[in-house]
Amino acid sequence: MTLHQNKQNAIAFYKMAYEGNPKRAVELFVGDDYIQHNPLVGDGKQPFIEYFERMQNEYPNKSIEFVRAIAEGDLVALHTHQTWPGNQEYVTMDFFKFDLNGKIIEHWDAMQEIPKSSANGNTMY
Repeated sequence: MTLHQNKQNAIAFYKMAYEGNPKRAVELFVGDDYIQHNPLVGDGKQPFIEYFERMQNEYPNKSIEFVRAIAEGDLVALHTHQTWPGNQEYVTMDFFKFDLNGKIIEHWDAMQEIPKSSANGNTMY
């Protein structure tokens, strides 16, 4: 797989899971094993599916915008803007590790609420 294809697959995987179809996202884009580093989500495919199904049920009107994707070696980093109910906005950075077949096998992330003001006047993007 190419770096470009891995970036496209990471975006498609995240978007599909985030928008309510995590089972299909796992079927299409995840390898044999899935290692999860987010402490709020269990390790493996099924806990990932359950987490995103619960998020869809609890927060169906959330949205995501992919700001940038960067690929190097077997890693893809995604920088996103998420808006949740109550107009809470978050910046996230997700890292996905790919196997030799172009399937996602590991995930790390960090999430921060976007503050109302900034000491430096710069955006988080």
